[in-house]
Amino acid sequence: MKLKAQNSKLSEPVLVIGGGLAGCEAAWQLLKRGRRVVLYEMKPASYSAAHTSPLMAELVCSNSLRSNVMESAAGLLKEEMRLLNSLIIDAADHTSVPAGRALAVNRTLFSHYIENKLAGFRNLEVIREEVTEMPDDRISIIATGPLTSDALSKKIAELTGSKNLFFYDAISPIIEAESINDSKTFMANRYELSGDDYLNCPLSKIEYEHFYRELLSGKEVAPKDFEDRMCFEGCLPIEVLARRGIDTLRYGPMKPVGLIDLRTNRQPYAVVQLRRENRESSLYNMVGFQTKLTWPEQRRIFRLIPGLEHAEFARYGSIHRNTFINSPVLLSETLQLRTRGEIFFAGQITGVEGYVESAAMGLLAGIFTARYLSDMAPSLPGRTTALGSLIHHITNTDVKCFQPMNINFGLFTPLEGKHTKKERGKQYAKRSLFDLKKWMETIE
Repeated sequence: MKLKAQNSKLSEPVLVIGGGLAGCEAAWQLLKRGRRVVLYEMKPASYSAAHTSPLMAELVCSNSLRSNVMESAAGLLKEEMRLLNSLIIDAADHTSVPAGRALAVNRTLFSHYIENKLAGFRNLEVIREEVTEMPDDRISIIATGPLTSDALSKKIAELTGSKNLFFYDAISPIIEAESINDSKTFMANRYELSGDDYLNCPLSKIEYEHFYRELLSGKEVAPKDFEDRMCFEGCLPIEVLARRGIDTLRYGPMKPVGLIDLRTNRQPYAVVQLRRENRESSLYNMVGFQTKLTWPEQRRIFRLIPGLEHAEFARYGSIHRNTFINSPVLLSETLQLRTRGEIFFAGQITGVEGYVESAAMGLLAGIFTARYLSDMAPSLPGRTTALGSLIHHITNTDVKCFQPMNINFGLFTPLEGKHTKKERGKQYAKRSLFDLKKWMETIE
């Protein structure tokens, strides 16, 4: 679908292209400020390789939005977004399922909640069609995410004058709870003597080494011609990690540290953690087990894990292409295309990684666009905040080193003095929320 031009670049409605987390969040921020929005979402007319639900704001990978502890960078980002009335965080809070210190959600309820909230606005029009052309002289927010269609990706590349950059996310399998052998597993949260948020599958040294050998020999899905096997470091497939050495997994996704099997009163040699996917605990996600293995190999190899001998997979792991632009070259700190200020980018396509980070860029794009419509001067959150540090990363990083990044304290303006890890998180949070509230006063 090609979008028609309008006479004035400052006229409304704002076009938001993409109904994922970033697009929904951007639309919400504009609507709450009284702006008119047209939101384009290609589903259910067309689906990407990884999407299956006709609902907007679909979570295609894990159902976890990571840590909800404010002293962590991920938890702090969520708290900043709560202060800014984020739709995505509100939805997550209302549809959460137990996951220890993490914020995990029921996928279906999460998407329904967001759609229902947006549907309450008369100044919103949702068009269920795929956009294949870049907007022409329209105020627009491109929030098509890591799974941007080939047709639109080509147009973005033409507009920006550079080729898209690609990397690959791998999705963890989901297992039906009834197929898990409870006699070989135990419930525990890491570093807690009690807790039932995670189901743990312990492995002995012999079991681990057998699993490791089979994992290394597992058959992988053959890459398509356009794939070049680039992977985001923070979400590497389990078999890729395994190739780094026999103990790599035991210091990574299969680390036993902080887990005591109360049946033996001992720490296992290695552990596979399963996190519940819904309140009913009928489905469990294999934590950290994103994979490129073929489906038959996933069944064969993952059933070697104690407790999963007869596992039934509600969803197999898979690999999909993620697309992001060269933001340090292309975008200003207000997420506007340097060569065409009426076009904003939001979400994972900007070079952030993760659900919350993507939604955060949608939140900021919505705020920045509203100010642009009012002909107001740009106002940016400082790098002492999680939001500001993400903006700084995607717009100020050396272009030779630029790659997608989750929120982490390494992106913030450093603290003065030395602090313990626990105290450091508290100090970052205290400083961040103080500075964010001061910034909020300038944009209201």
